[in-house]
Amino acid sequence: MHTSSNSVSADIPRQRWLRIIPPILITCIISYMDRVNIAFAMPGGMDTELGISATMAGLAGGIFFIGYLFLQVPGGKIAVHGSGKKFIGWSLVAWVIISVLTGFITNQYQLLILRFLLGVAEGGMLPVVLTMISNWFPDAERGRANAIVIMFVPIAGIITAPLSGWLITALDWRWLFIIEGLLSVAVLVLWTQTIYDRPQEARWISDAEKNWLIDTLAAEQQEIAGKAVKNASLSAVLADKTIWQLIALNFFYQTGIYGYTLWLPTILKELTHTSMGQVGMLAILPYIGAIAGMFLISSLSDRTGKRKLFVALPLIGFALSMFLSVQLKEHIWLSYAALVGCGFFLQSAAGVFWTIPARLFSAEMAGGARGVINALGNLGGFCGPYAVGVLITLYSKDAGVYCLAISLALAALLALLLPAKCDAGTAPVNNNLSARKHAA
Repeated sequence: MHTSSNSVSADIPRQRWLRIIPPILITCIISYMDRVNIAFAMPGGMDTELGISATMAGLAGGIFFIGYLFLQVPGGKIAVHGSGKKFIGWSLVAWVIISVLTGFITNQYQLLILRFLLGVAEGGMLPVVLTMISNWFPDAERGRANAIVIMFVPIAGIITAPLSGWLITALDWRWLFIIEGLLSVAVLVLWTQTIYDRPQEARWISDAEKNWLIDTLAAEQQEIAGKAVKNASLSAVLADKTIWQLIALNFFYQTGIYGYTLWLPTILKELTHTSMGQVGMLAILPYIGAIAGMFLISSLSDRTGKRKLFVALPLIGFALSMFLSVQLKEHIWLSYAALVGCGFFLQSAAGVFWTIPARLFSAEMAGGARGVINALGNLGGFCGPYAVGVLITLYSKDAGVYCLAISLALAALLALLLPAKCDAGTAPVNNNLSARKHAA
């Protein structure tokens, strides 16, 4: 049964919203800044200095996601069985080293190696933090909690765009990587001093909040999984055909997200013919729109319990906005408005999407499921930037953008075809089968 969080809001403290969400959000922000600052470095002088073509720029932007594969499933399993806090702590150390080294590269092959290694170092982050969120927030709150954490994408964009434009204008692209890499040191201190893996470990939480969380989360797991799947392996997750549908959906979604994100500064520079400082300012508005979109869509989804619909609708809007940005290119500000529309829909499906694994799998299996979905789905993060780069080289920028729009439309179709059990308030299949056997 889907239980509204409103029924307990008057009695149960909510310290977890202030104690758990902010350090996770800040850590995710710094990871995303390290991930996407290359989008500003390329048109800011890196491509000219290192002799990087559009195809190579797409490869450098996308190779991150090949490395991103390696720690997805291990990260999710570590967060379930061990300490996600320690895993992310060591990841932060690696982010510092790799990002700073990028500021000293002398050729494009060194760039490819470091971008690959950065992908490895960041690969376990999302399944780890989503598993940690599932340890602290019941299903009725999880859509909003996920959306706030995944809001690191637009917030990082709002920070990275003007900061990167200013650093490149005032210094150069090398200092962009060095300075933004060193910011991870401060975040490492914050992370180690504030975060806890589970309510049972936190010293600040009240007994009322702790006991309610433990009881509520345990009841959800009993409803979803029962005792039969407690020791199930990853192969059991992969045997579920729905997970492959989620992987494909995430693949086409990430193709659109990272194709848009990593080429946005270049598209804006060509559209407006302005300096990198001005491009950085123009790139803020799409990310502001993304925050509004995430709040609106996740709130509607939590309120109605509908997950499939509120994954599909933003994807349709994203695809349409992408298409219009090309169709209206002769009218600069209308095309820019369409790019802002892309920003509004950029991550608005993500918070809702990541509530679905917890509806399908027990906590024991969900960590690995998130890792598989994120690992294989994020290959779209390689394909999107690289495909756009190739299409720019062979045809035009317009062809690359149309490719992204088609990918997002396919993701929307897959969302609409998801089974009904993905929606909150719909009894899971295992639970129905168990009930029928009991009745018999």
